[in-house]
Amino acid sequence: MKPKVLILRTAGTNCDYETEHAFQLAGAETALIHVNQLIAGKVSLIDYQIMAIPGGFSYGDDVAAGILLANEIKHKLANQVSAFVEAGKLIIGICNGFQVLVRSGLLPRLKLQSKQQAALAMNASGKFECRWVHLQTQESPCVFTAGLQPRVYLPVAHAEGRFTAPVSVLDEIESNGQIVFRYGSGNGSTPEYPDNPNGSDRHIAGICDPTGRIFGLMPHPERFLTRFNHPRWTRADLPDEGDGLAIFRNAVNYTKQH
Repeated sequence: MKPKVLILRTAGTNCDYETEHAFQLAGAETALIHVNQLIAGKVSLIDYQIMAIPGGFSYGDDVAAGILLANEIKHKLANQVSAFVEAGKLIIGICNGFQVLVRSGLLPRLKLQSKQQAALAMNASGKFECRWVHLQTQESPCVFTAGLQPRVYLPVAHAEGRFTAPVSVLDEIESNGQIVFRYGSGNGSTPEYPDNPNGSDRHIAGICDPTGRIFGLMPHPERFLTRFNHPRWTRADLPDEGDGLAIFRNAVNYTKQH
């Protein structure tokens, strides 16, 4: 039986179809579900094995990026999401979805506390950044990146992607091994702009919770699934599979085994 993935969307979500396609390529059954269907009880989150919160501009990023959808999760879906997490199921948030997970307290979830402990602030450049970046895969408990190659190449597209937190929180994330991706090519030099496109503290591009089952990242793995998504596909010798697909396949394979 194929694992079932709920792809959460609302007004302003615009990467839902790409995320759906990624999970389908990875072997999952998918459903595009509006948040109001969950709030009204027309759909039950616990019936799914994976929840994905895709990129875009939920509610137009009014007030701040991801904050309104995060508040709906905290105040209208708290019981459903808590039961989902306690059941050991998986959550991924990409770009705007990462912002939602951080603002709702689902990441970094230090000491498994669901309160906001970090932020994704305005890019240090002061502008929207849309570019391809190199990422260094870190050793972590993250289910989504198990066995992933040490360096991956993915696009970013965001204005509020600068991961920042108090030093004590950053230190705890470090010591727990919760940093999943850092910006940079891994050549020994400190990544500066534009290699670190937003100025994130400690070059953080993605983190997981202490269990490794909740994962958020600013880059878009769903935008690099095949060689044809690569900006140099016409002139570079590339493998058929893009760097992002393994992230979705890892999640699907994990749910098949648990």
